[in-house]
Amino acid sequence: MRGGTPSTEDFGQRLRFLRARAGLSQEALSHAAGVSVRALADMERGRTRGPQRRTVEALAEALGLDRDEASGLEASAVLGRPRPRPAEGPAVTVPLALPRDIQDFTARDAALARLLDLARDAGPNRPVVSVVTGQPGLGKTAFAVHAAHRLAPHFPDGQLALDLHGMDAEPTTPRDALARLLGAMGIADAAIPAGTDDRASLWRSLAAGRRLLLLLDNAIDESQVGLLLPGTGPSLTIVTSRQALAGLTSVHRCDLALLRREEAVELLTRIIGPERVRAEAQAARDLADLCGHLPLAVRIAGQRLLSRPHERLGKLVARLAAEGRRLDGLQAGSLRVRAAFALSYRQLSADSRTFLRRAALAAGADFSPETGALLAGLSYDEAVACAEELTDAGLLQSDPTAERNRFHDLLRLYAAEQVEAEDGPAVRDAALDRTTQWMLCRATAAASHFDVDHDRTAPSGDPDPDTAPVGREEARAWLEAERAQWLAALRRAHDTGRHRQVLDTAKAMHWFSDRTQHWEQWVEVFQRSSGSARALGSRREEAVHLNYLAWAHNLCVHDPRAALASADAALVAARDSGDGLQEGWAFGYGAGALNRLGRTEEAHTRLREAARCLASQVSPQARLAELTILNSLGTLLRRIGRPAEALDIHRRSEQICRAGVPGRADELIALYHAVARQQIGNDLAALERWHEAEPPLRQALASFETAQMPAWAEQARLDLGQVLGAMGHPEARQTLVAAHDALAALRSPRQDEAATALAALDRTTTTG
Repeated sequence: MRGGTPSTEDFGQRLRFLRARAGLSQEALSHAAGVSVRALADMERGRTRGPQRRTVEALAEALGLDRDEASGLEASAVLGRPRPRPAEGPAVTVPLALPRDIQDFTARDAALARLLDLARDAGPNRPVVSVVTGQPGLGKTAFAVHAAHRLAPHFPDGQLALDLHGMDAEPTTPRDALARLLGAMGIADAAIPAGTDDRASLWRSLAAGRRLLLLLDNAIDESQVGLLLPGTGPSLTIVTSRQALAGLTSVHRCDLALLRREEAVELLTRIIGPERVRAEAQAARDLADLCGHLPLAVRIAGQRLLSRPHERLGKLVARLAAEGRRLDGLQAGSLRVRAAFALSYRQLSADSRTFLRRAALAAGADFSPETGALLAGLSYDEAVACAEELTDAGLLQSDPTAERNRFHDLLRLYAAEQVEAEDGPAVRDAALDRTTQWMLCRATAAASHFDVDHDRTAPSGDPDPDTAPVGREEARAWLEAERAQWLAALRRAHDTGRHRQVLDTAKAMHWFSDRTQHWEQWVEVFQRSSGSARALGSRREEAVHLNYLAWAHNLCVHDPRAALASADAALVAARDSGDGLQEGWAFGYGAGALNRLGRTEEAHTRLREAARCLASQVSPQARLAELTILNSLGTLLRRIGRPAEALDIHRRSEQICRAGVPGRADELIALYHAVARQQIGNDLAALERWHEAEPPLRQALASFETAQMPAWAEQARLDLGQVLGAMGHPEARQTLVAAHDALAALRSPRQDEAATALAALDRTTTTG
């Protein structure tokens, strides 16, 4: 000692002496300097030997030190700091150096630009943390390493990379991770504190004044990462994880997506060279598609091809195209898609593993927790919890607006393999049968909301009335969202001989199908239901469902030849069973097909037969069928140049609507009336009575929109647009544009008619 002051070789002793001389407790000095009591105690006990300059300056000011004493305290701190910073040049090399960058790194430009912006924003009081998440195989580590190399010049005090082994059986503990970070900062093993909290405090004090870039790769959860994040200072930390790490606050998030097709091809090009890709450009695109645009899968395919310089890309494409072998083909050396997926799968809870693999049995591009619960044999709440865990693990992708999830294609294949390996055929079939039964019961109950003959007071038959859709809007939403599921259920029920259930569901769907006639799957629905009726030996039901099938062929897929064959078969079945109503419908559907085939006279004859057949019957169903036939007959007459006769027929149809049909809701008759008005408007247009044609067409359009029947509404909009165009009305163009766009979206053949009408209107406007 000199002058009673400790030597500059021990910062802790010097600080304790100065505090005692000033008559301050640790608590008082902590408050005055803005330094925590714990940090102050660590300094005095020698656990923190070299606090940063700004901390020393705050302590000197709080202690009232003069200039020389303050300099002496700073000198003590400098000697204790683990790595004195040189006056110029970058920091010295550290043990936790960044891994080698990937030279063929591709895409992710927007995400890289965002990280660069974050690096520039880092300041003394703004340590930045970016969490990079996503499903297995997206290249999170490759992206983070590439970004770290790109950003290195912005962090001259060092770049540290630490693998946290989050997917291992024993992930790195925060205590061990802190020891490695402290060692990389120059702290000798003997000087590293024993406790986790003490290590975290020392780490933060060391990182506080440095421009550090820290890469924490493969984190398992928030608790593993939280203690490793610098608390202050101009640092940037990049964390990669298959989990969402939603508990980390004040962080920036980067959720990596799949590559675009062209990016996947570019990655392949960088691996195997442009010559091979140019030589088989289509095969390269097909290979990217078969890899699902997943970076890991593309890289594995590329590495395989690189090791086989004479193998054609088309050969690998052919192998991967056999879906059951796709995962077998996607391996090269130590890179295996299965291994990447299995690491995450083994980390899951038992319920989540079951949920994941059984969800692979779901139909369609996505599925609801409801479907997952049925397949996995879990409650709805348990399924929701599993879906959240799987989303956090990056094994499922969640819909941003709906309670639905989806797989990446390769993950679905992996999950399906686990069904075979862990469940076996018996358990799988039981899960599918359970789901089929529930789905068809729910679908039948939901579709019944649209059935005009349905008794609203009767029990719904829904398998879970507490969660059943209420009203048509909820029923429509459910039927649309679960379309793939209930159709798959119908398919399975038919194939396993549950024919009565198939018929009940298809019958309930009949009225709903009218509102969604742009759905092509109605052909399959009614093919299967007519087959089920045949299997049950019910000729009357077979006639009913063959007529539904003829309707679907005519209006949903626009195949008049198939429609005519179905209508003719329905006519035979109707006559065999003595059902006059179905005989009338069969004549009508056959006429529609003949008209589309250009066999106009035959169509006219059948429509007359249908009208006579139905007029002789007294049931409400016959009246509705007669309305349909009259409207079709009038339309045909107009198209063959007899618009005055057509107008008479459609006026007759309107009279029936005005009189009403006993036992049928006003809402239903209003739709038939709307059809009659649409046809009356078209008849008047054919007679060039434009101003008379406009009101009924507007009324028809409004009725179809109110009923939410887009396929009908847009055709009425097209008819109205053509009339407005003939009148020179200012709304003509916008009406035709709206009709054309909507008809194109519905895949209606009338979209060409709308395009022609628009072109004619534009020519008229130009010449005028």
